[in-house]
Amino acid sequence: MSAPPQQPTVTEREARQVAEAAREQDWHKPSFAKELFLGRFRLDLIHPHPMPADEDAQRGEEFLAKLRDFCETKIDSARIEREAQIPDETIDGLKELGALGMKIDTKYGGLGLTQVYYNKALALVGSASPAIGALLSAHQSIGVPQPLKQFGTQEQKDAFLPRCARTDISAFLLTEPDVGSDPARLATTAVRDGDDYILDGVKLWTTNGVVADLLVVMARVPKSEGHKGGITAFVVEAGSEGITVEHRNAFMGLRGLENGVTRFHQVRVPAANRIGPEGAGLKIALTTLNTGRLSLPAMCVGAGKWCLKIAREWSAAREQWGKPVALHEAVGSKISFIAATTFALEAVLDLSSQMADENRNDIRIEAALAKLYGSEMAWLMADELVQIRGGRGFETAESLAARGERAVPTEQILRDLRINRIFEGSTEIMHLLIAREAVDAHLSVAGDLIDPEKSLSDKAKAGANAGVFYAKWLPKLVAGSGQLPKSFAEFKHEVDLSPHLRYVERSARKLARSTFYAMSRWQGRMETKQGFLGRIVDIGAELFAMSAACVRAELLRSTDDHGREAYQLADVFCRQSRIRVEELFGRLWSNTDDLDRTVVKGVLSGTYTWLEEGVVDPSGEGPWIADATPGPSERENVHRPIR
Repeated sequence: MSAPPQQPTVTEREARQVAEAAREQDWHKPSFAKELFLGRFRLDLIHPHPMPADEDAQRGEEFLAKLRDFCETKIDSARIEREAQIPDETIDGLKELGALGMKIDTKYGGLGLTQVYYNKALALVGSASPAIGALLSAHQSIGVPQPLKQFGTQEQKDAFLPRCARTDISAFLLTEPDVGSDPARLATTAVRDGDDYILDGVKLWTTNGVVADLLVVMARVPKSEGHKGGITAFVVEAGSEGITVEHRNAFMGLRGLENGVTRFHQVRVPAANRIGPEGAGLKIALTTLNTGRLSLPAMCVGAGKWCLKIAREWSAAREQWGKPVALHEAVGSKISFIAATTFALEAVLDLSSQMADENRNDIRIEAALAKLYGSEMAWLMADELVQIRGGRGFETAESLAARGERAVPTEQILRDLRINRIFEGSTEIMHLLIAREAVDAHLSVAGDLIDPEKSLSDKAKAGANAGVFYAKWLPKLVAGSGQLPKSFAEFKHEVDLSPHLRYVERSARKLARSTFYAMSRWQGRMETKQGFLGRIVDIGAELFAMSAACVRAELLRSTDDHGREAYQLADVFCRQSRIRVEELFGRLWSNTDDLDRTVVKGVLSGTYTWLEEGVVDPSGEGPWIADATPGPSERENVHRPIR
């Protein structure tokens, strides 16, 4: 058995090639969001709004009723915040309720909930305790159950899914001290030794890792004779010899989160526990996240609903200058933003989730947009709630209660939500991931034209293919249904939403034209224009949210379920969203991106160190990145499985 290799050094191009190889290369099913980025407003893909089957809805509602009772009677959110730990008895209660197996098929002992009701459950339990929401999400959305559901063998499903459904908590281990969104540099190794693999390495930010019974571990298998090698996924027993949870991490929010640093030293894992073939680990991780990412916007929706409730109650009770603060325009505009945005986020979430359940559409972009948009907008809503609450928004719930006022954890939700802009793909990485998928059609036909390593003959062939594609595509971006006054008339009632859908159609074509122009202008340098790509994606997110809000409003109107109010909220949201879209379109071409790069180079070279004078740095000593050299652990094992 050979010694584990050192952490690989890779170039930017090699890192991109690894990420590209892990992508799902083909589009076998339609995608509303993909079409939107291509300038095609395929409303037929989302309207009429898809609905869950009656039996799925009944099963889901029955569980939500039980979960609500549990949240109201068995979860002490203040205690979790105070003790920075979810009580064992609370986790035991969740196990008895079946909450560990919400997404696991009933034949393995799970509840078999749809994505729609799984997300509703996460929104509910996350409102009671975001730490519990994160625990359940990490266990089911990216932990052992989801990868096995999609890629596991029948033997693996039979062995592990019943445990995950009722007793065992799982965790997902990819990130390392010096490896985040660049998995090409993954250092943890898995070396084949007979019928086993030997794991060595260190994993960072292992959510649930402190209490986990089962782990999904991503490790690099060295290439050798008979072994393809590459990043590979394994199911690992958390109590295996050689595994040490060396530290439980503490964060500004989600204080009950059991997140740690896990070291593997000569850990023997049966080859039968490998998920998929060697080298498929990153693809498995990314595919798992296609729907797994929907768990974060689910909890963002729950946060929005809570923010709205507190804003309504407080703003009606608090009076300034002779009237409730809600009636002052400066505060009222914030409440309107919270209400309209919560409606839109729930629309995006439910639409994406139902499409995931039906499996008719490819929702990789929709799910990514939901995660991106939900995490960003929820943070803004929580920030506005803090402002509405004023000084009380900055004061802890415990302090409020101690001096005789309602213990409203406003500052806590702000802290708890902040990680969502980083979890499961930071906003910056999501921009790049979505942008890559959004321009996939262009790269498929013209990618060789802008690839400096392609030969002249390859470029000539690509040029011919591109000419055919763009000759058909570009003329369709000139005019469309968004310019016809009577388009989308079925959305015209007491409140008229049809102008918003016409705006989405026109803006989708404008977005596609802007993308084409940028590719023509920058060609191979397009991938470096991250500011531009981020704005393109943000425009697409707003257009998707507007579409979902209108479709949801029409669904509620047609079912007599607060339809009039839903139309009002959709109208306000779309008007707010259109203002943001116009600003983003303007910033595509009028921005400080080039100047920013100049300043950044100056900062890194020390040109502006004089600007840092006049302060002291309270930071402690130590390296920026902890040493993760493979070897035996020298620290106490803080792993504590809950039984």
